[in-house]
Amino acid sequence: MYHHVKKLMFTVRVDEPDPRFGNMLLEQFGGANGELAAAMQYSIQGLNCEDPDRKDLLMDIGTEELSHLEVVGTLARMHLKPTKFDRQAAEADPLIAIAGGGGVNLFNSQGNPWTADYLKITGELDVDLRNNIAAEARAKIVYERLINFCDDAGTKDALQFLMTREITHMKAFALALESMGKSAFSIGRIAPTPGLVDQFFNDSTGTGEHGEIDTRGPWNEGNGWVFTDSPAIQAEAGAPSAIVTESSPSVDANGLSELLVDELRDILHAEKQLTKALPKMAEAARFDQLRELFEQHLVETENQVERINECFELLGKTARAKPCKGMMGLVEEGDEVMAEGEEKEDPAADLALIGAAQRVEHYEISAYTTAKNLAQQLRHSAIVALLSKSLAEEENSDQLLNQVARSLMSVAKMPAAIEQAE
Repeated sequence: MYHHVKKLMFTVRVDEPDPRFGNMLLEQFGGANGELAAAMQYSIQGLNCEDPDRKDLLMDIGTEELSHLEVVGTLARMHLKPTKFDRQAAEADPLIAIAGGGGVNLFNSQGNPWTADYLKITGELDVDLRNNIAAEARAKIVYERLINFCDDAGTKDALQFLMTREITHMKAFALALESMGKSAFSIGRIAPTPGLVDQFFNDSTGTGEHGEIDTRGPWNEGNGWVFTDSPAIQAEAGAPSAIVTESSPSVDANGLSELLVDELRDILHAEKQLTKALPKMAEAARFDQLRELFEQHLVETENQVERINECFELLGKTARAKPCKGMMGLVEEGDEVMAEGEEKEDPAADLALIGAAQRVEHYEISAYTTAKNLAQQLRHSAIVALLSKSLAEEENSDQLLNQVARSLMSVAKMPAAIEQAE
């Protein structure tokens, strides 16, 4: 829910209007690196975000960018005001003066209309955060250039404020990314091809007209880098390709295939136990949202069993379950939680049930991660895809349980708050 307050985040003052500079300001109004693009990018990322903490970050900053849009729009309008009545000023930009009546519009400084193509939204939180850091860096540079071309003191103050907030947002996004604990080069779920990922191709060779030569640095030597001749030169010389590819024969070192089958059989038994436990958990849940979540995860679990069976088919092995003692213990603990919950208040009983469910989710996340990593090492890409889908469902279920738990904690706090008010 948005609420507009009739006060700018930063009070704008323009002493000497400059229509030409007003046109430049439109770059930060309707341009690729402008405030509207930032507001839309972060807000839509926030709407898509399943992580409640970082969703709040995205919505906070996305909303602030809307207020920045108002500051830039007011600043540009004040500089463009002479185009409403002065012929010479109007000639600085007929598009603004004639088509727009001397006001701002969703154009950049070249007169190109704003487009959603400016937005970088992938649905992968860590990738989106990296995009946002880059977006803030680009916007900072645009503001810096605007300041350098500005002589009006009030305008420079506003631009300095806006430029500084870009750095603030960059810091926030960078820390949010760091808090996820992901390696800088861990993107998505499918691992890169071992060997190939560390090959640096020397694709720009020879001596340039200005004395440029092939150079070496931390980007292509040391730290595991393999400096490799350009594939084109290798082919020209008739030499066999040195490129490491996914089709290179895999080596089943130390019985990894057997270990993968063993892990899959353990997961199969675990999931089958859950198909029996989840209906009981749904029946025990008192909060409607929690009951629906358990019912939804039951459907997912049944699909996960089918995926495990498909993995066995791809491996040419019998889909036979191996008793999973870890899950047996977790299910038994869950039964105790449900029995004890009969004596508890609704929020406390459901919070205990969520705790038991999340222990199950974390156990499954670990199991699927191990199996997926083994499949990647053995280059079973189809199995990796199946396991990755189930792993994503388990991670999403854990996040949804977190959200329900927070709602229940708020409900649990309400009686105490009411007593204090009385």
